[in-house]
Amino acid sequence: MKKQLYYFSFLILFLWNCNSVEQQKTDIVTSENDLDAARNFIRAALDGKYDDGKKLLVNDSTNFQFFAEYEKLHSKLNEEERRQYQNSSINIHAISSINDSLTIIIYSNSYKNNHDTLKLLKTQGQWLVDLKYLFNQDSDTLLNPSKEN
Repeated sequence: MKKQLYYFSFLILFLWNCNSVEQQKTDIVTSENDLDAARNFIRAALDGKYDDGKKLLVNDSTNFQFFAEYEKLHSKLNEEERRQYQNSSINIHAISSINDSLTIIIYSNSYKNNHDTLKLLKTQGQWLVDLKYLFNQDSDTLLNPSKEN
């Protein structure tokens, strides 16, 4: 009887561990290209999925600090505003591929429709968002971007 209980316990632990590994695989945010990375990041921000958004950031303290400020602002929204952001769609207004590892995307969401810019960098084969790089939203910024912090 003890042997059967031991084998049953081992089987339960084994199946639980397999499920955990599969869950971890689906939790990893992957992006096929620069536009997909931008969409994944924007969607995570709009939905308040901060952990998913952080996974798509260039790994440095300034990016994480900027994102933490966004988290604070987003957490102060009332329930209706959060729902509006979650239900909004992403509008891509311009895409500028500077080179094979740098893309600038101007976007807005259908709720607020404020144009914003994302800089995406391809680092070690993965497209990541760099929040430190801001652009003016003039029409000529894709040709002559100005670096502002």
